Amino acid sequence: MKLRAEDLGALARGAAVLGTGGGGDPHIGRLLAQQALREHGPVEIVAVGDLPDDACVLPVAMMGAPTVMVEKLPSADQISVAVQTLAKYVGKTPTHLACIEAGGVNSTVPVIAAAQLGLPLVDGDGMGRAFPELQMVLPTLAGIEATPMSIVDEKGNRGVFDTISNEWAERLARSATVDMGCSAIVSLYAMTGADVRGSFVAGTLSKCVTIGRAIEQAQRAHTDPVAAVVDELGGRLLHVGKVVDVQRRTTTGFARGDAAVDGLDASHGRLLVLRFQNEHLVAELDGTAVATTPDLIIVLDSESGEPITTEALRYGHRVSVLAAPADERWHSPEGIELVGPRYFGYDLDPIRALEAV
Repeated sequence: MKLRAEDLGALARGAAVLGTGGGGDPHIGRLLAQQALREHGPVEIVAVGDLPDDACVLPVAMMGAPTVMVEKLPSADQISVAVQTLAKYVGKTPTHLACIEAGGVNSTVPVIAAAQLGLPLVDGDGMGRAFPELQMVLPTLAGIEATPMSIVDEKGNRGVFDTISNEWAERLARSATVDMGCSAIVSLYAMTGADVRGSFVAGTLSKCVTIGRAIEQAQRAHTDPVAAVVDELGGRLLHVGKVVDVQRRTTTGFARGDAAVDGLDASHGRLLVLRFQNEHLVAELDGTAVATTPDLIIVLDSESGEPITTEALRYGHRVSVLAAPADERWHSPEGIELVGPRYFGYDLDPIRALEAV
C-alpha cells in the first residue's frame, strides 16, 4: 500500500477523531506531509504482521502543548533530524518508521520523515488513540524502554536522553520541551519488528483513513457524519449542544482545561463538562461522570462531523460528544494504573464508553 498526498486529508481527519482532542492540529500536519510527499513521492505502508523480526523501527512524534503549534510550526528538517539523531546514538540503521500515537499531527509527522528518508511506515501505533505523556503507550506495558530518545527543536538544538525508566523519560523530556518553547520533535521507543508486533495497535493508519473517508462520504451525501463516526468506532453519542465556556491554559508543557457544552435537541436542559489535558479525559453530564479515560471521548462539529481539537474549541461551537472503546489492553490493571482517571487526579474508577450510567 502506498500513501499519497491525496490520502492525507482523510488520514489527518480520522487521526484527529482517534486523537480525542489531542495530538495537534490535523490541518497543519496535513499541509506539512503533503509538501513532503509532493517533493519525495508516496510512502510505503507496511502491515504490523509483515515486519521482519529484526526490523529496526523508530517512532517519531511532536511533544508538547498543541496550543503552541498554532503559532510555532515545526520545520520539516527538524523531524528527520530527530530520527537521524537517535539512529546515530543507538548505532543502527532504521528500516521502518512508526507513529507512537494516533493524533492529528502525530499521525502525519512520521509521514514527513518517511518521505524525506525514503523509509516505509508501519500501519499501526503505540496507543490506538492519543495520550499526553511519553510513558502512556502500550510498549510500556510490554516492558519496552522509551529511551534512548532524541529531542530536537526548530532552532537546531538536539539532545539524547537515556533514562532509568519511561516515567523519567517523560519528566526530563517535558522540562526540555518547555525550555524549547513548549514543542519539540522526539524519536523514541526504538523497537524490533517482534517488539512492534507484540505491543502496537495494528492497522491504525488504515483505520484513520477509513474514518476520514466515512466523514467525507457523509458530507457529500448530505447524511449524518456524526452517525458515520459512531458506526465506524462502535461507540455511542453522549451529548449534543453548544459550547458555552472554555477554560484553557498552557502549563508545564500541556494544554489543560475544561469546556462546558449546553445541551440542544435531545440533550436540551443538560450540561456536559469536558476535562482535558491535551486529550479529553473525563466527560461529566449534570455533574456525574459518564465517560473517562482510557476510553475515547471525541468532540465533532455537529453539522460537518469534523473533529475539533482541544486547542480549537471555541464559544458557540455546535458539537456532538462521543465515547468509543479503547484497545482492551488499556483496561488491564496495569493499563488503568498508567492512564486511568486517578493518574490524572480524578477520584473516579474508569467508566467504559459503552457502560450504562
